[in-house]
Amino acid sequence: MRISPRSALTTTAAAVLLVAGLAACGSGSNGSSNNAGSAPTNNKVGILLPDTASSPRWVSADPNEMAKECTVYKLDCKIYNANGSATTMQAQAQALINAGVGVLLVTDLDPDSGKAIEDLAAQHHVVSIDYDRLTSGSSNNAYYVSFDNTKVGVDQGTALTQCPQVQGKSAVNYVDIDGAPTDNNATLFANGYDSVLSKQPGWKQLAKQTGNWDPQTAQTVFTTMLGQHKDINAVMVANDTMAQSVINVLQSQGLAGKVAVSGQDATAGGLDNIMAGTQCFTIYKPVAGEADVAIKLASQILAGQKPKAPATTKDPKTGRDVPSYLADPTVITKANVALPVTDGYVTAGAVCSTPALVTLCKANGINTG
Repeated sequence: MRISPRSALTTTAAAVLLVAGLAACGSGSNGSSNNAGSAPTNNKVGILLPDTASSPRWVSADPNEMAKECTVYKLDCKIYNANGSATTMQAQAQALINAGVGVLLVTDLDPDSGKAIEDLAAQHHVVSIDYDRLTSGSSNNAYYVSFDNTKVGVDQGTALTQCPQVQGKSAVNYVDIDGAPTDNNATLFANGYDSVLSKQPGWKQLAKQTGNWDPQTAQTVFTTMLGQHKDINAVMVANDTMAQSVINVLQSQGLAGKVAVSGQDATAGGLDNIMAGTQCFTIYKPVAGEADVAIKLASQILAGQKPKAPATTKDPKTGRDVPSYLADPTVITKANVALPVTDGYVTAGAVCSTPALVTLCKANGINTG
């Protein structure tokens, strides 16, 4: 199922019953005192996703998987996308709270607007779960469900050093194009890859700037970088949509495939670029490892449980340890480029969308049917 970028996807189930076999959970030190375990017993979950431009995952992969899991757990889930507007997300949150949701999953657009939403939810005894992004500064995020985002960055940095374009070079000049500074994940990614690249013998960072998770911004930023530094060997770019802009600039200069380019999110375009040799790798974050965990957690909270999270994440603003569920990412190169397709994260039709790409897909183990 695919949601329209400007409409809400709603999954409804009549029963309040939760499936048997949910793990019994205690209320140990990693549980939260922020309303978790005292939520009203209902089956209503509100889900707030950020935009449709930064990554295709917010249009299809995450909402589709969430909707499926909501059906599994017999939850009435309303999934909204704010289309990049914090004002819209605030209105969506108010509507969900008015509709009586017991749990709110929030992927904020920025920490301040996310905190305001979670403060509002707490006033109405609604439990907030940070999804994918930590809402730093909030005291009302009962849980955080995401990937180990510092490890994502470390994996990005490590993979970049192994790209064929830089192998055998005693000196490598590179630039960073980071995600949005308002996104705590972007900070964690950068911390991770900077920790690797700064220690590589012979590697020199020529420039570092935000691409703001925006393809046009990334294109402008990289065009300037390339104009100032003709000897760039590698681009540490934070995700696939911005990587595409970098590749477009490189193609215009006859440099595509000659410069190592990173990515993240295992988008159809990113996988195409990997098969074509213009992008070295992407980071695959299986949605089942995140969405499934978040929806199960919501069902447990609505059942009156207070789950004990296996980890904590320190809020950089408050120093608070937020109970966390953190999954491990997977590096995707040409060697395993078919994995996101065989997993069902992205369809073969989306990846193999032209005759030339069908040929590439077949050569790389992607079954086009």
